[in-house]
Amino acid sequence: MRPATVLFRRSAWKVPHIVPLPIREAMEKNTPIRTNARSGTILPHYVGLKFQVHNGMEYVAFEVTDDMVGSKLGDFAPTRKRFSFKEGK
Repeated sequence: MRPATVLFRRSAWKVPHIVPLPIREAMEKNTPIRTNARSGTILPHYVGLKFQVHNGMEYVAFEVTDDMVGSKLGDFAPTRKRFSFKEGK
């Protein structure tokens, strides 16, 4: 696991943005946590939990891994579709 300094990607005088979530209930029932809070920081005790984050149209599901600690929940629920050139026939 990475050191706790990863949580402080914001300025040193600011604290990580922590959102109150029903983590205990999700761990007991093994259900995903559904939230609209895209700005919440992923903490180390979220590892292994499943989240559903709203992207403006639908809820995008993902499971938190060690590499995601310190990032925001919204980083893993893109709000825009990827553009690709399609060849027409």
